Amino acid sequence: MTAPSTFGLSSEARNLHWLLTNLVEEVPGIQSVAVVSSDGLLLLSSDPGRNEEAREFRTAKPAGPRGSAADLATIVSGIGSLTVGAAKLMEFGGVKHTMVAMDEGSLFVMSISDGSLLGVHGSADCDMSVVAYHMALFVGRAGHVLTPELRSELRQSLQSESAGSTR
Repeated sequence: MTAPSTFGLSSEARNLHWLLTNLVEEVPGIQSVAVVSSDGLLLLSSDPGRNEEAREFRTAKPAGPRGSAADLATIVSGIGSLTVGAAKLMEFGGVKHTMVAMDEGSLFVMSISDGSLLGVHGSADCDMSVVAYHMALFVGRAGHVLTPELRSELRQSLQSESAGSTR
């Protein structure tokens, strides 16, 4: 996975990038990670360089998600919305985390703060308890600093990175 550029970012944004990189490097089996805002926008990703690759692939041959951060963000946002709706309907309180186990991998979604979500796509052989533990550490460390100002900064950095890759 490619490390995102942190040049010109605030110390809080650099710390979040560091936490995300640390999560990916410390936990075997993680394939992709995305932090998504409450309105479904990608804020932070483990593989920002693949966003443009995924867009080009879709225009050439429309198909399902390919594992890029943009696709993961869309899936995480959808699952987050679905589970929040289910929790409201059942009157069981807020959603803490969701796990989807598939034949060839797993998807983990965990609430960070004020609707923001952390999504992790793991391989079939990843240890789900280790992934959940490290996600909880990330959420505990990132939740209090994910302010509206920081979310705006992260969105802008992703947009400028995306604009730079299309040149």
